[in-house]
Amino acid sequence: MAIVFVSFVALLTGVLGVYWLFVVRPEAHAQQAFWRRLRMKGPSREVRSKLLKQAQQLSALPSLDAALRRGENTLRPLELLIEQSGNRMTVATFLLLSATCGLATMYLVVRFTGIFWLGFGGGALAASIPISILRFQRTGRMLKFEEQFPEGLALISRALKAGHTFTTGLAMVAEEMPGPIGPEFKLLYDQQNYGMPLPDALKDFARRVWLLDARFFVTAVMIQRESGGNLSEILDNIATVIRDRFRVKRQIRVISAHARMTGFVLMGVPPALAFMLFLINPDHIKTLTGSTLGMRMIYAAITMQITGSLIIRKMVKLEY
Repeated sequence: MAIVFVSFVALLTGVLGVYWLFVVRPEAHAQQAFWRRLRMKGPSREVRSKLLKQAQQLSALPSLDAALRRGENTLRPLELLIEQSGNRMTVATFLLLSATCGLATMYLVVRFTGIFWLGFGGGALAASIPISILRFQRTGRMLKFEEQFPEGLALISRALKAGHTFTTGLAMVAEEMPGPIGPEFKLLYDQQNYGMPLPDALKDFARRVWLLDARFFVTAVMIQRESGGNLSEILDNIATVIRDRFRVKRQIRVISAHARMTGFVLMGVPPALAFMLFLINPDHIKTLTGSTLGMRMIYAAITMQITGSLIIRKMVKLEY
């Protein structure tokens, strides 16, 4: 009887030992490794803070960045303009570029003409060139986004009809469509994927993309999420409306092309003529700038030029 009991205990011990060696032990190691990775410390709080500040820097120089952050609310529209234009420059770089253009132009004009007020006006005009370039880039980027937007909405609608979720449709647009719509939807998808509530991510998307069509899209999605409905059909209708509005916009640009070209010519001829006369015969221009009456005539001409440009812009800018 004792031999049977010892044999049973030995066999049971052997079976349990084999089970522990080949099953329990590997599973315990895997679980320990899993919890070890969860408890593993990542970058220190100081490093994470430094990385976060670097992503939101207004300047690469710490002292200048700290100075600019004091007026962060004032510089926020400029930062948004840089973001919307697709540039990666910092606010400090942009301000330095504008100041360099303005001061260099002012120095050259004052040196060649000797007129401080003329140099000051030229410097102010030159300092506004970088922001005009940013606005031009933003307009071109938004026009391209507007042209791609219906295709992106149609892609999301097809994804929904195929049984995918709305966020999966966002990821498909981010992966399959080129810029600028691809990067914008990728940022939208990443924001909600990494913890930001979808309504907040959609509002941030509408803030970055200042098109009326993007606001239609955000409003429709948020209303559908609260009240329900067929989102794919809603997106198809929005895409159809956007295509129709884009077609009307192109027709208006074609109709107003002659008026816009006339405005450009009328605005460009006086400065170009004055510049050519200054190059050909500077003494002739100094006759005008060297007298009080001549300066008054120049101020009046500049005022009428600006007024005329605003009137022409108002005439050729049609709502669609």
